Amino acid sequence: MLKFLSRPAVKLVERYLPDPYVFVLLLTLVAAAAAIGVERQTPLAVLRYWGDGFWNLLTFSMQMLLVLVTGFMLASSPPVRRLLARLASQADNAAKAIVLVSVVSLAASWINWGFGLVVGALFAKELARQVRVDYRLLVASAYSGFVVWHGGLAGSIPLVIATEGHFAADRIGVIPTSETIFALYNLAIVAVLFVVVPLVNRWMLPDEEESVFVERDRLEDAPPHRYLPARPAEHLENSVALSWLVGIPGLLFLLDHFVLRGGGLNLNIVNFLFLFLALVLHRTPRALLNSLHEAIKGGAGIVIQFPFYAGIMAIMVESGLAETLSEGFVSIADADSLPFWSFISAGILNLFVPSGGGQWAVQAPVMLPAAEALGASVPKIAMAVAWGDAWTNLLQPFWALPVLAIAGLKAKDIMGFCLIQLVITGAIIALGLTFL
Repeated sequence: MLKFLSRPAVKLVERYLPDPYVFVLLLTLVAAAAAIGVERQTPLAVLRYWGDGFWNLLTFSMQMLLVLVTGFMLASSPPVRRLLARLASQADNAAKAIVLVSVVSLAASWINWGFGLVVGALFAKELARQVRVDYRLLVASAYSGFVVWHGGLAGSIPLVIATEGHFAADRIGVIPTSETIFALYNLAIVAVLFVVVPLVNRWMLPDEEESVFVERDRLEDAPPHRYLPARPAEHLENSVALSWLVGIPGLLFLLDHFVLRGGGLNLNIVNFLFLFLALVLHRTPRALLNSLHEAIKGGAGIVIQFPFYAGIMAIMVESGLAETLSEGFVSIADADSLPFWSFISAGILNLFVPSGGGQWAVQAPVMLPAAEALGASVPKIAMAVAWGDAWTNLLQPFWALPVLAIAGLKAKDIMGFCLIQLVITGAIIALGLTFL
């Protein structure tokens, strides 16, 4: 049945889903028109919101670009290539490849979302080198694992409200992760998704005659350029000692961070880990630079699109549109249904504000008073917003950009399969938040 349903979904998306850059331009116009029509903002005010907020994601944009680049460099190092190949060899047919990449992506995304995006895409690429499998579904399966990230160890909303002095601490206090990430209902949702997501991906596998395969030449990285150093500078470029004199102290810093200081994973630490492992494993600066030149080609989408999303977020927040959307769902809720409506409202808002932390800043002032007035569980409402933010990433191409860049595909190639996952995972998450 899922194989049958995925066919029209794939064709629909391939036909009508524009390039992510065109998608963000359309979202900009929709957000601006809604701010003017719904919130009665003047065109000049909306223009100012947009322009003033356009560069608010510069730090985050650089972090995401580094997720792509450093992850690629690490995966292209000879030891990691051998490790990925050995793991991929466990799949000897298309069905096993789909299930394996789904499980690996789910596990990596639950640990850290940036880690999951890169590992899933790189592993999918390695599997495609060894197994004849529909490449679109393989990459879609890698991306579908991302749906669990906000219920995992790096979930931004549960980590924010577990931090002393967070912006809503005077209202709700500090909520430990035992009531959010490690709450029974959240672990149950994650566990069910770990079973269902790989199975759904497996059941969508097209027949051989309908599958789209990738040419092996497209998957091969450029071979390393080997030459004998002729100048003193070239001796430095090919010096193993130089790379290790800098790379090993970087790894020692990570050891200190995790072991002696008890630090955790965040985006900067993930990038630091990827970079210095790549520095050591590539052995020479020249080998690392060759890998960098290949990696940077896929970063164009991130560079150009993230500022537009920052502008959209500014329109949604400053005009009051995001607050109005949240209040509309809260107005029809009671104590039992508030988690469900919080989840739905967060899912819709995520299309325009694809940032977990930013979305919580917008929705918390609406959701927290509603939870208190209705007698609903505040930790559960927070997790409902978190899951809504993660859920519609299966439709929103913003987070797929690093995956698509690594895989060499376009959003329309994978989003038809993700649309089926959107419906099924949405039902699972909604039921879990409502009845568990």
